[in-house]
Amino acid sequence: MKEIKLEEFEKLNKDEYVAIDIRDEHVRDYGMIPGAVAISFDNDLDEAEQKIAQIPADKKLIFYCDFGRRTADMDGLDFLKSRDCYSLAGGYTGYVCSKISDTDNLDERRKKAESSIQKKYHKQLFSPFAKACKIYRLIEEGDRIAVCISGGKDSMLMAKLFQEIQRHRQCNFELTFLVMDPGYNKENRALIESNAKALGIPVTIFESDIFDAVDTIEKNPCYLCARMRRGYLYSKAKELGCNKIALGHHYDDVIETILMGMLYGGQVQTMMPKLHSIHFEGMELIRPLYFVRESDICSWRDYNDLHFLQCACHFTETCSTCHEDGTTSSKRLETKKLIARLKEENPFVESNIFKSVENVNLDTVIAYKQKGIKHNFLDEY
Repeated sequence: MKEIKLEEFEKLNKDEYVAIDIRDEHVRDYGMIPGAVAISFDNDLDEAEQKIAQIPADKKLIFYCDFGRRTADMDGLDFLKSRDCYSLAGGYTGYVCSKISDTDNLDERRKKAESSIQKKYHKQLFSPFAKACKIYRLIEEGDRIAVCISGGKDSMLMAKLFQEIQRHRQCNFELTFLVMDPGYNKENRALIESNAKALGIPVTIFESDIFDAVDTIEKNPCYLCARMRRGYLYSKAKELGCNKIALGHHYDDVIETILMGMLYGGQVQTMMPKLHSIHFEGMELIRPLYFVRESDICSWRDYNDLHFLQCACHFTETCSTCHEDGTTSSKRLETKKLIARLKEENPFVESNIFKSVENVNLDTVIAYKQKGIKHNFLDEY
């Protein structure tokens, strides 16, 4: 397939072509090239052929994936041979990097992002962030918090919200914006650094060899990767004098985890808003986005024309998130879709799932665990 460089692509008249995103659905949720259409070539090629046939024959077809590697190998499909097809060099990541490489308007972009948190998205983002911090006592006097930035939309927004709440000076605490490079490819590393610079986040980057360590693991590599990441983050944060690490899990992560635990794990549990570290004495983990909705995070991202890392995994380059519970991204996407379908019939289903772990009635539970010890209702029957 012919390759088209990004600068050539951007010079094209929008009426000349159709950009086609062939990435996985869960990855596309993190952003697409404006105006692109999504067509999967992984499973049902007949469906892909039908969608291609609906695009006018005089249009150039410009395919893109994460880095331009998958689209470059798409030659050989019969229904594409009669079309004028191109592979976008650098893929979506190259496109994103080009959008944040302009240093002339960095200060303007930072101010817009901060202003939108203070005004347009104050109710949707800052208020629930501050509410979680207050209700669960996530920020306390004298804290030194390591804000852990993975490069995605959630952790980048969390960093900005921490900067904003620190300006209110209601509590004295210090922040370290911590980025671990577990073996990113150069494009992902550059993307994180560029976004941090554009948003005015002074990151501290340290390196590890986690990706190399899990590269040969066949069973649950994402589970092992996530556990190792947390251990490295705790260790580095403690070395830097911090007593807490902050992770960017949001409200939707919480309710999806509750439902996945029931459907796939046969247990009732949730992501806690804060936890004491078992292996690092004196350290805590906090989740200040606990009440923030993912749709509002996406809206803030799109309003500010921001593009974030959707994939860190250098050996699959399709994994959107590493989950400590061992669930795959496909299971999380399936659960997300299930919640969306249930919401069509019951608009309160999301809040009810969240409230279910706040209203546990032990008198009606057959068995439960507490501090690793299992208790049965017959013990006190």
